[in-house]
Amino acid sequence: MTDTQNRDNMKSYTDLEQSKKLAEFLSLESADMYYTPPLIKGHTDYIPHLKRKLPIDWDIEQKTPCWSLASLLNILPSSTLDSSNDHHYRLHCMERFTEWYDNSIDACYEMIIKLHELNLL
Repeated sequence: MTDTQNRDNMKSYTDLEQSKKLAEFLSLESADMYYTPPLIKGHTDYIPHLKRKLPIDWDIEQKTPCWSLASLLNILPSSTLDSSNDHHYRLHCMERFTEWYDNSIDACYEMIIKLHELNLL
């Protein structure tokens, strides 16, 4: 297993691309983390942080919300996260299943996208 694959299996929150997509239609208050823009000029690394209890003005503070596994599961009504013996995950929600993914964040993200596209979320 490569380092990249190992990091993917331990994914703890939505990546920047997923976060931007979810922010288009989910309540920003449902996010429990956020990314800040690069602090050093010329760098492209966005840094994730835990969200504090204080409200965030997302536009003014130039932060992008992101979601942990717990916050994604809270968005999905009556969902069940299945895992396989080879460490893959899929989500069951509202009589629908996702494909198998190598991390639980991606499985939840795909289910949220699917339910949103079907106007069920």
